[in-house]
Amino acid sequence: MQIVILAGGVGGSKFALGVRHAYPTAALTVIANTADDITLHGLRICPDLDTIMYTLGGAADPVRGWGRKGESWRVMEELRTYGVEPTWFALGDRDIATHLVRTEMLTAGYPLSEVTAALCTRWLAGDERLSLLPMTDDRVETHVTVADPEAPGQLRAVHFQEYWVRLHARPDALGITLVGLKTAAPAPGVLEAIERADMILVAPSNPVVSIGPILAVPGLREALQQAPATVVGFAGILGGSPVLGMADRLLPAIGVEVDAAAVGLHYGARTRGGVLNAWAMDVSDAASTERVQQGGIRAVVTDLIMRDPASTAAFVAYAIKSATS
Repeated sequence: MQIVILAGGVGGSKFALGVRHAYPTAALTVIANTADDITLHGLRICPDLDTIMYTLGGAADPVRGWGRKGESWRVMEELRTYGVEPTWFALGDRDIATHLVRTEMLTAGYPLSEVTAALCTRWLAGDERLSLLPMTDDRVETHVTVADPEAPGQLRAVHFQEYWVRLHARPDALGITLVGLKTAAPAPGVLEAIERADMILVAPSNPVVSIGPILAVPGLREALQQAPATVVGFAGILGGSPVLGMADRLLPAIGVEVDAAAVGLHYGARTRGGVLNAWAMDVSDAASTERVQQGGIRAVVTDLIMRDPASTAAFVAYAIKSATS
């Protein structure tokens, strides 16, 4: 069995770990968002790729959900002492090694997909059936438009990481722009993985800045619509609130209600130009099943709390069985 997951962030990494737990012998390909990548202190940082890589490789910090376990912060302390900005984006000492290797390889001319494969030889070497792909080798960055606090009446665009980490998503997001998207192309292996998949899963990641950019890569949405596999999506909004992150601060910027059914309908039914065959929602949203099914999407209701890999594996297996029976 070949499974493809579209994912980003901490939620996507936990979900992928649960899928691996549910289907340990399957060939699993994770296509990760790269639109929240950023360059800081001369280093190219790919938060979603790294979070998924560390999580699947057993090295992620179990408390924060991102970064390395057993991390130290001496380099950041030194940068603060020098007065070097930005200090709002914390880079752990172990994590910096990953960014140094990535930046050196990218500078040498290797594409991001090859760099990612090289990094994964350390973390995923014990599982030859597991692969991690960036959505694109091209540079795409999410920028968020907010009201400029220093110029009343004016707007300002900030990198998503600044909006998320430094500003804590406090200003209302007035618009989302994917810089570089129009000239981007799916990374090598992405379309091929989708074409030969037996099952495609859309993780309960942020629908605006994690899954949204993946689906927006030219040619990728069309590949999903034409794929022979069933596409099952999983809601990250439970009972009107995001389980992780602050998707509720971003969904209004694209005109989508902070509601599980609304997000599923935003992704849309494959029969109506969207990407989903089925949409899994939490039991707290059971009353919304009719809305989803009227939109041409099969609704699956189950407990979607990712307590641990075993509980995630249970609801993934149930959703897949319900969507394909």
